Amino acid sequence: MQTTQEKIKKLTGSKAMNLALRQEMERDPRVFIMGEDVGKYGGIFGSTTGLYEQFGAERVMDTPISETGFIGAAIGAAAEGLRPVAELMFVDFHGVVMDQIFNHMAKIHYMSGGHVKLPMVLLTAVGGGYSDAAQHSQTLYASFGHLPGMKVVAPTFPRDIKGMLAAAIRDDNPVVFMFHKTLQGLGWMDQLDASLGPVPEEAYTLPLNKAQVVREGRDVTIVGAQMMTVEALKAAKKLAERGIEAEVIDLRSIKPIDSETILKSLAKTHRLVVADEDYFSYGITAEIGALAASDGFRYLKAPVVRLATPDVPIPYSRVLEKFVIPDAKDIVNAVETLVTA
Repeated sequence: MQTTQEKIKKLTGSKAMNLALRQEMERDPRVFIMGEDVGKYGGIFGSTTGLYEQFGAERVMDTPISETGFIGAAIGAAAEGLRPVAELMFVDFHGVVMDQIFNHMAKIHYMSGGHVKLPMVLLTAVGGGYSDAAQHSQTLYASFGHLPGMKVVAPTFPRDIKGMLAAAIRDDNPVVFMFHKTLQGLGWMDQLDASLGPVPEEAYTLPLNKAQVVREGRDVTIVGAQMMTVEALKAAKKLAERGIEAEVIDLRSIKPIDSETILKSLAKTHRLVVADEDYFSYGITAEIGALAASDGFRYLKAPVVRLATPDVPIPYSRVLEKFVIPDAKDIVNAVETLVTA
């Protein structure tokens, strides 16, 4: 899609989400939003600011603190032909609504023999980094990616956030849209350059199944998502100062994983590091490592290196939280060990 410079603004992740929601609600009267504090308050992460005033209480619905109730209602609305966006405030809360998500949202289309479509988006905040402890700091990518029946996306940069959210809303399948709190660009959180970027003003969509090479290199491939992509880009800059050129892939899609992009990069670099903010066991690092071993083994000149959060609850202590979540320094150390092995 071609855009002119005059039609591009710099937006934070939060404002990119807000613009996508606004434009899709203007485009399609079947789209509505429901969740805790999404109405007059504008969402605790700012993504629904101003939508209640524009569209009213029937299309921007504040709900009780009952995830099972309102996400179940969204599933029913989608089955009847509406296109709900239901916000699960923190991904950690999926435990209280697991039956609705895992046994209904993901399976109704299949169990109806394809007769019932479920065009809904489950919008949820993920990630640590700001001392919100074990029940508000997880990513849980693998928990959703493991289950058949849903697309799962986790975009990093504002342009991708807007385009992929619009695509998710238009999709006839259930989509879990995971946004990282640290990448929302909110004033009360740490400010990152990555949380602000150029975003086309007009409506557009981006594929829900494609990774993106965000930095080209020849010596090693680093795969990450969201904050691990940001940390990988920091690491790549440091590595370049030492003569090591890293190629960085932003997954964007958790389910399905874009194996073509990863294998194409691996064929060039012959070395692979996978960084994940989710837990180490049974996660993305294992899945991509298995992909490299089964379909890319002929390309590998060294073992795959996996970096992830250890299998422990995310600590409240800022020092301990930083210790368990991988960062650029960990990636640099892993790459230097790998390329000199």
